[in-house]
Amino acid sequence: MRYVIAFFLPWLSLILQGKILSGIICLFLQITIIGWIPACIWAFTALNRMYADRRTQKIVKEIRRNN
Repeated sequence: MRYVIAFFLPWLSLILQGKILSGIICLFLQITIIGWIPACIWAFTALNRMYADRRTQKIVKEIRRNN
């Protein structure tokens, strides 16, 4: 669902991740048709980074728990 939001409304995807300033900048970028493509890529990249950070935190937590 987040990827659908990131595709159609990249600025909202960033705001939902807690990146308010990035979301506002992305909204200004999305206003132009040419800027919509980089905004969409930015939102997808931010989502992938968020999921990677969650996986990393989970792994670190398990390692600390097992030591």
